[in-house]
Amino acid sequence: MVILIAVGAGVGAVARYALTTWGKVWWPGQPLATVVINVTGALLAGVITGLMLPAAWAVVLLTGFCGGYTTFSTMMVDAMILLRKRDWWGWLWYFLGSSVLGIVAVIIGMTVGMGMH
Repeated sequence: MVILIAVGAGVGAVARYALTTWGKVWWPGQPLATVVINVTGALLAGVITGLMLPAAWAVVLLTGFCGGYTTFSTMMVDAMILLRKRDWWGWLWYFLGSSVLGIVAVIIGMTVGMGMH
């Protein structure tokens, strides 16, 4: 089981890296790729939870893939960078927007997942 979780985490981390790299091209100097990653990760986690998969699959996908894909620590660093720049509005939109969108994404994902179950 641990190996499957590690593989899932590795795949998630590579997906996060790819989207982060893409985001730096499209939104230079802005942490929008992190928002996209965390919100889509929350959506996926909601779908997985709503599907009520067997425990082993849920652990591999949630702890493994979603854990490797989403990035709370990067979100916090990006928020601190915005604060250091004294970009108060940017910080407010980034921090609160990420949190609210993440919660909404989980709710939508769970609804979709339960509908697929």
